[in-house]
Amino acid sequence: MQLSSVDLNLLVVLDALLDEGSVTRAAHRLNLSVPATSRALGRLRRAFQDPLLVRSGRGLRPTATAVDLRPRLRLWLEQAEQLLDRQARPLDRSLTVVAPQDLIVLSSAELLTRLTAAAPAAELRLLASDGGRDGAEAVRDGTADLALVVNAAKRPDLRSLGLVRAGLTAAVRSGHALTRGEPSAERFAAAEHVLVSRSGRPEEALDRELREAGLPRTVRCVVPGYLAALHLVARTDLVTVAPVALVREAGAALGVVPVPVPVPARLRPLRVTLLWHPRRDQDPLLRLLRESLGALAEELTGQGDEPPH
Repeated sequence: MQLSSVDLNLLVVLDALLDEGSVTRAAHRLNLSVPATSRALGRLRRAFQDPLLVRSGRGLRPTATAVDLRPRLRLWLEQAEQLLDRQARPLDRSLTVVAPQDLIVLSSAELLTRLTAAAPAAELRLLASDGGRDGAEAVRDGTADLALVVNAAKRPDLRSLGLVRAGLTAAVRSGHALTRGEPSAERFAAAEHVLVSRSGRPEEALDRELREAGLPRTVRCVVPGYLAALHLVARTDLVTVAPVALVREAGAALGVVPVPVPVPARLRPLRVTLLWHPRRDQDPLLRLLRESLGALAEELTGQGDEPPH
């Protein structure tokens, strides 16, 4: 493909189509007519000799070629904007953050307040990672600017910042038997439990430790997030283990309370880490959001939490 033979505005259309997954929505976003956007897609398909987007249900799904193009396309567009418009307001745009829904509920209001105060025209887009969306992959392919991840493995190709080690507690409904009498590992293990596992695995480190101590617990239900577990606990006699801060935030509304449990080993805190791509190190709005998240993490760190190591 010869660069001189391609209208580079088509790449802006392709970026919008990949973002929106719909010709109609992409046309609205670009202030184009639907027929004009459809014709642009046809020209893109001929230029790349690939369908790029194919019909899937009510929307459009990217082909393998389009998925491969997307991070390079996003980077090229960002660099082109910086090259062509040095007077542009760099804080007047949107940022996308992928995070577990529990963290979105816990921190989104305060984060939006901080971001709005520093960059009133910025827009914050929050995407839940609980549905299988991998935060690191979203940062790599450009669908997210930042990712908040829990207990993340090392990602040598990405930048990272530890935010907090979130302490855990057992949680039950108000009036549960575990709220009365002396707490013990035996009583905790004898209860029926709801376990939080984003992978769906019905066991965690705590189960191995309890089993080694001769106190295996019965898991009746596995859910992908802590909010789902707390809602279930509020309506049953099940027990769960959840972050102290989330139980404190949502407990009163749900009728859920923390209970101390002297389990054989200390409940291991959750490591909450911020990830972003090195190509975005110098982005002023992204830097502002990272600083806001770091300050917010310090502010929200409470009893049971630890600073990052």
